[in-house]
Amino acid sequence: MDLFEFNHDKEADVNSLPPAEKLRPQELRDFLFTSRRVETQVQSLLNIIEKKGVIPSLILWGPPGSGKTTLAQILSKLTGATEISINAVSSGAKQLKSLGEEAHNRKIVYGKPTVLFIDEIHRLNRAQQDVLLPHTEKGDFTLIGATTENPGYEINAALASRCRIIQLERHSEETLDKVLHSMQSDRGQTLEGLLNEDQVNLIKDLADGDARKFINLMTSIFDHLIENTNPISSDELENLLSDSGILYDKSGDQHYNCISAFIKSIRGSDPNAAIYYLARMLHGGEDPKFIARRLVILASEDIGNADPRALSVAVDVFKAVEVIGMPECRINLAQAVTYLASAPKSNRSYIGIDAALAEVKKSGSLDIPDSLKSARNHVAEKMGFGKGYKYSHDGRKGFQAQEFLPKEIRNQKFYEAGDRGFEKKMKEYLAWMRDEEK
Repeated sequence: MDLFEFNHDKEADVNSLPPAEKLRPQELRDFLFTSRRVETQVQSLLNIIEKKGVIPSLILWGPPGSGKTTLAQILSKLTGATEISINAVSSGAKQLKSLGEEAHNRKIVYGKPTVLFIDEIHRLNRAQQDVLLPHTEKGDFTLIGATTENPGYEINAALASRCRIIQLERHSEETLDKVLHSMQSDRGQTLEGLLNEDQVNLIKDLADGDARKFINLMTSIFDHLIENTNPISSDELENLLSDSGILYDKSGDQHYNCISAFIKSIRGSDPNAAIYYLARMLHGGEDPKFIARRLVILASEDIGNADPRALSVAVDVFKAVEVIGMPECRINLAQAVTYLASAPKSNRSYIGIDAALAEVKKSGSLDIPDSLKSARNHVAEKMGFGKGYKYSHDGRKGFQAQEFLPKEIRNQKFYEAGDRGFEKKMKEYLAWMRDEEK
């Protein structure tokens, strides 16, 4: 379980490594810092290593391909510690406890420190994170966790407080240029006259600051040029990008066009189209949490009380996406998407809250009827607050006619139930109940 075993094995066939691994910096001088702030933080860690021979526990937070694993490798190697690497997705509390005990024994018996690197540490549930806490506190191992999620939300406060947090950023175009230069040197190939500047910039945009994605995409370009020595046309480039599954641009037009088509397909009750656009986004690397969040919004905005279960379905799938992750959560998303697309639709709640907000902005804080005010003390009671209020449950139908809105807007209608799905039953119930007023 050596963290970077293949990098230490002098017999390893370097040419057999994936392109991104082959180009992974091995020394700090080659590391591509994403900001001056990160460089300063790392220099502080180097000072600690020089004085104490160890580093404090760390949480490396940043987007995919920003250098989290690479930085962990370099810092671990500088300490001379035993390096253990696991992925949170495939790790349980039992394994974490065992690793902690092994690290403790290694420290006591051999006096050798341990660095435990946990990729996607945010995938550990709270109970699993709690297992790490005593070993981190006692110094049995130095914890280095890598995450794409905000540690303030995803990491136990007790564990996070015992770690330094280093936030890495997306790579700039300048650092991606350095990556491209390294690739050309490593492969002995040049792009001069074969790929123009606009095409290279397009690939950088699609990579979205992810060095790993940029390397993988450029590898397909270089591989294509082994057999084809003519300049790459726009059509050829589009085909190469499409084959790489990277044509979907998470920060550009494809992102907005796809999510727009996705939402409109669900709103338009077309589960067939909705699941297609879901597949487009997932295949292009869209964050499933982003998709799930949009489903939660849509459930209330476009379905609402026509099917009150829709919101529960959307919230449940958001939780499932958080707990399970890709690729399995695609199934949860597909179930929710087809349910929401097939559900009856109503935007009455959405229209109602916007109309009420518009009225509040226009008329301000109108006086609430005295009967509805709280008679919380003798002064309020003396002023007549709460007087005349009718307790609804005392009515024959659980309803008693009275005025609830301020008198200035007494006849204003903000919400009116529609005629679709469950909302139709709500409308009928409200009409039946208010027959008492007649």
